[in-house]
Amino acid sequence: MTQQTISPIDGSLYVERPCATAQEIDAKLAKARKAQADWKRTPLSDRIAICRRFAEAMVSNRDQLGIELAWQMGRPIRYGPSEIDTMAKRVTAMCDLAEGALADVALAPLDGFTRFIRREPLGIVFSIVPWNYPYLTAVNTVVPALIAGNAVILKHSPQTPLCAEAMAKAFEDSGIPEGVFQYLHLTIEETQKIARGSEIDFLAFTGSVAVGRALQKLAGDRFIGVGLELGGKDPAYVRPDANLAHAVENLIDGAFFNSGQSCCAIERLYVHETIYDRFVRDAVELTYRYVLDTPLRKETTLGPMVRASSADFVRGQIGEAVSQGAKALIDEARFPASQAGTAYLAPQILVDVHHSMRVMTEESFGPVVGIMKVSSDDVAVGLMNDSPFGLTAAVWTEDEKAALALGDRIETGTWFMNRCDYLDPELPWVGVKNSGRGLTLSLLGFDHLTRPKSFHLRTRT
Repeated sequence: MTQQTISPIDGSLYVERPCATAQEIDAKLAKARKAQADWKRTPLSDRIAICRRFAEAMVSNRDQLGIELAWQMGRPIRYGPSEIDTMAKRVTAMCDLAEGALADVALAPLDGFTRFIRREPLGIVFSIVPWNYPYLTAVNTVVPALIAGNAVILKHSPQTPLCAEAMAKAFEDSGIPEGVFQYLHLTIEETQKIARGSEIDFLAFTGSVAVGRALQKLAGDRFIGVGLELGGKDPAYVRPDANLAHAVENLIDGAFFNSGQSCCAIERLYVHETIYDRFVRDAVELTYRYVLDTPLRKETTLGPMVRASSADFVRGQIGEAVSQGAKALIDEARFPASQAGTAYLAPQILVDVHHSMRVMTEESFGPVVGIMKVSSDDVAVGLMNDSPFGLTAAVWTEDEKAALALGDRIETGTWFMNRCDYLDPELPWVGVKNSGRGLTLSLLGFDHLTRPKSFHLRTRT
């Protein structure tokens, strides 16, 4: 069986790869098990050095990788290389954190005893990653897992198979031992078989809630860790004291960058009534500056969505909301590349929306944002929490004390003030509610990929 990557640029077949056979899968898992036994005994400094060289190898090929991203998932070439740069910075941050995160935990002296806690690798980490940020979502688990002494099997989306291959080549060039990092192109059935099998020791998945639930059930009969990052319907609130120009610029970018195809994209906006009209006016004006076109042009700032069916899903949400009383403020005719039946979709701003509309409660994962007028902080908090998701949320204000007080009331994994759609690798990336379980990044992310082992030594008998 083969998997095909249909390019959103023109609907052509861009990549075709054979899916791994059962024999190939067994062989790679066995190779990973054998390699991990030696890898965990490799000095931490050597493991870190290999990951640093991996980042350098990826950056050296950033422009070609950016072009491949455009063909595979539609991101404009002006932005593609920046994912590689950001990935390298994230790798560097995790390498810098590693020695402190993985150091033995010494306990208070006790006469006649030596006691400490050591973090041991889990074994084989099976990482399933999506197409929307194919390098960043992968590296969040892959690099700390490797640094901690695990072997990794990477299963990339069929939409972005070249990303897995590029990572494997960069690790190989960086001197990683054979079998420590491997990838597999897999069918759904074979992916499920690995998830419920006895060969892996940790399952990491980034993607939809439905698939995350299914994978958790598959792994549920075994006592292994499962990390699930399952997306969101991320809100932002603009208070009356906000820097309006900064809020508009950042929030429209947070809604429409990558054609809105981000788990932490801004999908709901709540704006205080005293500045609502000005915010909406400026947001519409800024949206009309976007250039929707083939991602292969340097002038393009908004590329196609990953596939025509995804664009049709968002069109359906917009159309349904309008039929229920919402008003669409962006004239699609001013974005001539936007055509029904294609992956090209104009950005859209909706007003007169409410929470009985799917566009305000169901993940859109596309270039649409609804804006509601609110009268107070309390009203904003209630609406922001009225969601089955809780990945990130943000407030725009000049009052840090107020932002902290609001943050304590919001059900979210990350709370932002005056920024959005961003990961700081020194902070844990974590969701609540249907946004998942577990975490990546930061010092705590290493705990997730290791197990504590207690050493209790009587030194005097």
